[in-house]
Amino acid sequence: MRRVDLSDAECPIARGAGELGDWWSLLILRDALDGIRRFDEFAEDLPISPAMLIRRLRTLVDGGLLERRRYSQHPERFEYVLTPRGRSAQTVVIALLAWGNEQLEPSRRSVVLTDRDTGREIEPVLVDAATGTPLSELRLAAVPGPVASDAIRDRFTTLTERRARRRRDRGAAS
Repeated sequence: MRRVDLSDAECPIARGAGELGDWWSLLILRDALDGIRRFDEFAEDLPISPAMLIRRLRTLVDGGLLERRRYSQHPERFEYVLTPRGRSAQTVVIALLAWGNEQLEPSRRSVVLTDRDTGREIEPVLVDAATGTPLSELRLAAVPGPVASDAIRDRFTTLTERRARRRRDRGAAS
């Protein structure tokens, strides 16, 4: 199956999914964040075919998330090092870990996060940078940004109209 190129999508979720959205790329990033750098280490850690691993590593390098660096001349060997852009994907990986621990069999938390200095288990939450309020405590709404196209603005207008129609329909049914 051919991947759809979402790199020019206006929606940041679509663009992000285009960069990180397949499970192999996310698992490779997880491993890279855990310190894995070499092809054979990725291959040992992941149940992935070598051909697929090569493709995903190439995609992550092309996307600026990993950098391919030579570590041996004879034989020629390379390692894959996180770039600053790749390290910034840690927030996505941690959010998936937290969601998985909370929503997918919470009694089976086989991986938790700890503070490296104290060993204390931490529970990651997303917060509003300005107030420190956890996002789960806020009533959030996505709205068109300052450079949104007419298509994005139309999409949000349609969504608002649908919500209003559902509220009217629920009120009429009561």
